[in-house]
Amino acid sequence: MKGKLFITIAVALAIGACQSKIDNQATAEADHLRIVMSYRPDVQFAPFYVADSRGYFEDDGIVVQFEHLAESESVQLVGADEIQFAVVSGEQVLLARAQDLPVVYVMAWWQDYPIAVAAAADSGINVPADLVGKHVGFPGVYGASYIGLRALLGANGIKEADIILDPIGFTQAEALFQGTVDAAVVYANNEPVKLEAQGFPVVVMPVADYVKLPSNGLITNEKTLAENPDLVRRMVRAVLRGIQETIVNPGDAYEIAKDYVEGLAQADETIQYKVLEASIEYWIADPLGYSEADAWENMQSVLLELEFLQEPVDLSQAYTNDYLP
Repeated sequence: MKGKLFITIAVALAIGACQSKIDNQATAEADHLRIVMSYRPDVQFAPFYVADSRGYFEDDGIVVQFEHLAESESVQLVGADEIQFAVVSGEQVLLARAQDLPVVYVMAWWQDYPIAVAAAADSGINVPADLVGKHVGFPGVYGASYIGLRALLGANGIKEADIILDPIGFTQAEALFQGTVDAAVVYANNEPVKLEAQGFPVVVMPVADYVKLPSNGLITNEKTLAENPDLVRRMVRAVLRGIQETIVNPGDAYEIAKDYVEGLAQADETIQYKVLEASIEYWIADPLGYSEADAWENMQSVLLELEFLQEPVDLSQAYTNDYLP
């Protein structure tokens, strides 16, 4: 019996050693890539953490390293082929292509633009028309917040001169809570959730209720598409698996995110989990990952009106659905 036990252990060790060698070889042969995301590690990036933790990237022969930079830096790096993939918002793609950066949006993650205007529930501001003559706080004349605000105003026949814009940086929740502005441009999945948790109910007017715009998604560059289209398909497939898993099992996704987001385990779980749930509402689609042509046309119109674009870009080169599963 003892001899058989020794043999069994020896065989198990041998199998384990062989498997380890195979795994090491597979890792060595995998595509080692950096994915750049904006801002900082956050529960809102849970689908990527899930795809990494569950082995979805590994299943498709990819080893990933997550990094965080401003979107303007991300598109520069992808356009120069210094990295192959990044997560950026739709307007960044058009602005980059206008600068001859050959970036291409290959997978829509956020199906709706998450920017909104919020106001205290007792402010009397309930629809965009109520913003006329009011002080509206916003980060500044740049980025998704400003573009979303202008899209919301334009869709409702309101000019920027009809409201009073107050640059307040990223202090929208504090400004609303303290009453230093009448309304503020927010991320619909973030500040309203935190304000409600503090017992400060708000009215939220999402841009997506009035106009369709392309939001956060996965970009690559023309060189990668030409030379390694299979890599793009594998990356898209792995990320979509992470999104689908997060939608279906948000509780598990939240727990996984704790291993990637410093301080999340100690944060107010009620608030952070609600932020994740609110974000998921913006990801759900059938099929996942699909870009709609009218959203890109709307975005280009807004950027032209703002003179962020001097002339139209070729939208057929800016995005594609060809790499979805």
